Amino acid sequence: MILSGVLYFGLNYVPKKLYETQTMSAGKNEAYYVTNWCHPSFGQREFLLWDKTRVDCLTKDYAIEFDFAKKWAESAGQALYYGKMTGKKPAVVLILEAPSDLKYVKRVEKISSDIQIFLVKAF
Repeated sequence: MILSGVLYFGLNYVPKKLYETQTMSAGKNEAYYVTNWCHPSFGQREFLLWDKTRVDCLTKDYAIEFDFAKKWAESAGQALYYGKMTGKKPAVVLILEAPSDLKYVKRVEKISSDIQIFLVKAF
């Protein structure tokens, strides 16, 4: 009985904060989401840094890394790096492919409160 409760709460995680969420088509590649989320009036896509790394979307306030939620650790690390390199706040856009992907949001929340999280619902 207790185990089922733990599984229920682990799989149906609700983020601590309400994050800005956009709904987009499912089954697309990462570039599709970057292109449709990072409009030219909002930010610059594929901003090239001096070390040849690229920020997916650089805005007035944020250095944003896009990735599918399963790659949460990679996206968080890149966002922190890009934030340091640009002097902007680090941010990630996690692309959720299923409701169970919310567990990855919890992991990003735990590693750093400095990372702004945005969500794309693609299911």
